[in-house]
Amino acid sequence: MSLTIMNHQSDGQEFKENIMNKLKGILYGTIAGIAFGLTLNYIGNIPEVQTSYSTGDCVKVVNYKEGDTYSCENMPSKYNHVWVQ
Repeated sequence: MSLTIMNHQSDGQEFKENIMNKLKGILYGTIAGIAFGLTLNYIGNIPEVQTSYSTGDCVKVVNYKEGDTYSCENMPSKYNHVWVQ
């Protein structure tokens, strides 16, 4: 019969590494979630320009952000492009 001597110091080191890996995962997940949320917020606030399939002209500008007054005559510099009939 053989006896196994456990090295408690290496178990403690593994425990610390495991905790650190979990904390890193939580941190990176939080950062990714915040970045994703900010991206969705930005995309959701830019105007939508509806363009006619047949003529290629602007039909309507939908302003999602309060205070925006863009129109077909006053086009925004950045917008979501939507083709309509």
